[in-house]
Amino acid sequence: MRTLFSVDDHIVEPPDVWSSRVPRKFLDRAPQVVDSGDIEYWVVDGEKMPTIGLNAVAGKPENWTADPVRFTDMIPGCYDARARAEDMRSAGIMASINFPTLPRFGGALFPSLPDKELADVCVRAWNDFMIDEWCAAAPEMFVPMAILPLWDPPAAVREIERLLDRGLRAVTMPEESSMLGMPSYYDDFWDPIWSICEESDTAICMHIGSSGWRAFTPPEANFTLTIALGSVPTITHALGMMYSPVPRKFPNLEIVYSEGGVNWVPATLERADRSYKLHQRWAGTDDLLPSEVCRRNMWFCMIEEPYGLRIRHEIGIDRILWECDYPHSNCVWPDTQETVDELFAEVPDDEADMILRTTAEQLFNWTCAPAP
Repeated sequence: MRTLFSVDDHIVEPPDVWSSRVPRKFLDRAPQVVDSGDIEYWVVDGEKMPTIGLNAVAGKPENWTADPVRFTDMIPGCYDARARAEDMRSAGIMASINFPTLPRFGGALFPSLPDKELADVCVRAWNDFMIDEWCAAAPEMFVPMAILPLWDPPAAVREIERLLDRGLRAVTMPEESSMLGMPSYYDDFWDPIWSICEESDTAICMHIGSSGWRAFTPPEANFTLTIALGSVPTITHALGMMYSPVPRKFPNLEIVYSEGGVNWVPATLERADRSYKLHQRWAGTDDLLPSEVCRRNMWFCMIEEPYGLRIRHEIGIDRILWECDYPHSNCVWPDTQETVDELFAEVPDDEADMILRTTAEQLFNWTCAPAP
């Protein structure tokens, strides 16, 4: 059995994440689960938010829908850390990074709350849940990652510092911020976060869909088209970061783009470099090419991409990471080992190990236990 490191899985938060952690005065407004007949909703500061079915379909036959679901509709591994650890071990996944669901993949829910005191305690509660409950259930497996009070970078620095001594390895942030009503990443507003992450060797994970921006689809199109276009936001945001001041000011920053795929990387870099050099005189840009930024500061994730593996050396074999995406509709569980064996059948073992485990171990300063 291969030993695997999944850099993109998801927690469906259990109902007591906030009710058991926030101060009493916030209990009525902090996230809580409300039973509404056939459906259970999260309610956050008076607003209903259903758990979408596609976010919790691991272990189900392919007759699921996008309709809201109840916790009893999910297998326990979606929301229970011990059950998740059992599911991961059974598939040879010995390390796993888990993104939030209710707070959104990049933690953008709480910055949208008008009451920033409430938002702050909700951020801290999720992070305490992540480390004290989720990661504690299998500390050798679950890699600690935090969400941040994005509206206040100095407070975000304090939160990162609070968690570093508790094993923090990564933070999740939206792929792009101006769509969320905050300064763009070109603004020095974010410099305190970039600085502490560079200094502490903390990776920054950016997941598709976290910015709120989607590629255009005709209004009549089924949402499956949006899913098929999922790599387009990653291409847009990653290239924007390659052009930005961020990697120039913070050359050792580590940015990981989750679920955006890898196939697009060589073609995009070829065009980006040509455009960058062609327009350099009037644009006044420096000599650091987008491809150089990419190969120094960025990593990309794949689930099933046979073509991506065929061009892995053009992408940069040390830039490619593997993900399971449990418990989403894209996930390759429980047939993980069979899927990986078929996908990597023509890839030498040392190169397969880089993609499936060792590059992620180096990036997140982690050591996987061997698969059972």
